[in-house]
Amino acid sequence: MRIGIIGAGALGGTFAALLARAGHDVEVAARLAVLDAIRANGIRLSGGYGDVIAEVTASERLTVHPELVLVCTKAQDAEAAIAANRGLIDGAPVVVVQNGLEGVDTAARLLPRSDCFGLLSLIAADHSEPGVVRVAATAESRLGRGDGPADAESIRIAEVLSAAVPVHAVDDFRGAQWTKLVVNMVNAIPAIVGGTLGEVVADPGLLGVLTASMHECVQVGIARGVRFGELNGFDDASLREFASTPVTRAAAVPADLVARMGWESNRGSTQQSLRRGQQTEIDFLNGAVVREATIAALDAPVNAALMALVHEVERSGHWLPASRVVDLLDER
Repeated sequence: MRIGIIGAGALGGTFAALLARAGHDVEVAARLAVLDAIRANGIRLSGGYGDVIAEVTASERLTVHPELVLVCTKAQDAEAAIAANRGLIDGAPVVVVQNGLEGVDTAARLLPRSDCFGLLSLIAADHSEPGVVRVAATAESRLGRGDGPADAESIRIAEVLSAAVPVHAVDDFRGAQWTKLVVNMVNAIPAIVGGTLGEVVADPGLLGVLTASMHECVQVGIARGVRFGELNGFDDASLREFASTPVTRAAAVPADLVARMGWESNRGSTQQSLRRGQQTEIDFLNGAVVREATIAALDAPVNAALMALVHEVERSGHWLPASRVVDLLDER
């Protein structure tokens, strides 16, 4: 199958390499140093899925009409990347591989002739240098659209991708997106203080703020009528129980998440973007909670404050003291 992949960072590089290894005709749209590296040396993948050197076609924009498209850019880059390739991909099935809640809607708005799907990847991958990706942890990804049962086309595309990397078509994709959003609350604090998740959960003050941000996210989701999907050890019942527990007694939930997933040394994708000098996805993570809270006539002060602190680090280029984060609970 001709598969076009827009974006060749950690996940785009992983999917491109594995799909090429499975025998698909893969073309990658990439930019700048990443494009140069792939043209010179292919995509070099190592870690959990084995060692792969994938020689794929690479251009600034896709050049051949694909039968399937994966959009693997950061959330803030998706609209421009889809628009740049719109003339060639509108009408093909499009899978948006992104964090946040808005990617599938953005693709559907820009590509009215395409069937658009979302994919939640739980793969832990590090884009250490252009064209080089290391997979630290493998996992089954979840694909779907909307809030109904998995349809036939979702199942078909999941089966195509599963020939290269495990993908499961899920019911109520919106609920799974929200659970992933709750999990992604772990990103902001390491990005602000420059530490690992293990260090964050070992600090009672930082752990309290992380708990509060997750708490807000779940409460906003409930107010928006969400039934949370099963993901990362969470489900609707466990997250509703978490939301009904006072923040002061709920800290075991994020601490257990970090331990269960083996994320003690993980710095999170937001901090990785900062270390590469790139804009972060924070407006589509904690920012999504703030926007959804506004729709529900609620406030999300902890997530709003964390978003602002990440932007401060983006501007200054310096980590902030932990006290700046811990003070958020007193202000709340």
